[in-house]
Amino acid sequence: MTPVHWFLLLEALVWLPYGFYLLFVPGALGGIAAITASTQTGTTELRAMYGGLQIALGTLCAMALGLATLRHTALTTLLFLTSGLALARLYGVSTDGELSAYTVFALVFEILTAAGAAWFTLRD
Repeated sequence: MTPVHWFLLLEALVWLPYGFYLLFVPGALGGIAAITASTQTGTTELRAMYGGLQIALGTLCAMALGLATLRHTALTTLLFLTSGLALARLYGVSTDGELSAYTVFALVFEILTAAGAAWFTLRD
C-alpha cells in the first residue's frame, strides 16, 4: 500500500466507527464532549451530524482505497471539511473562551487530517 492508501485507511478507521457509534448512541456525546440534546429533534440532529455525516466521510475514504477515481475527491473532501471544522472550532475557542481536552484532541485530529489531505491532494 502507498502512503496515500494508509492515510485514507486511517481516516476510514476513525470516521466510520465513531460515526456508527454516535448514530446509535447519540447520548454518548454528553460524556464525551458535554453535548446533549434537549428534544427528540435535537437527538435526530446529533445522529445526523455526528453519525451520518461521519459515516459518509468514512465510507468515501474506504471506497477511495479501492477506486482510484475517488481518491482525489476523498482527499479534497477531507481537506475542506476538516479545515472548516478546525477553523470554526478555533473561532469558537477564541469567542467562547474554553479549551477542553475534547476540543484539543479534535483540533489536533482536524489539523493533521487537513494537512495530510492537502499534502496528498497536491501529489495525487
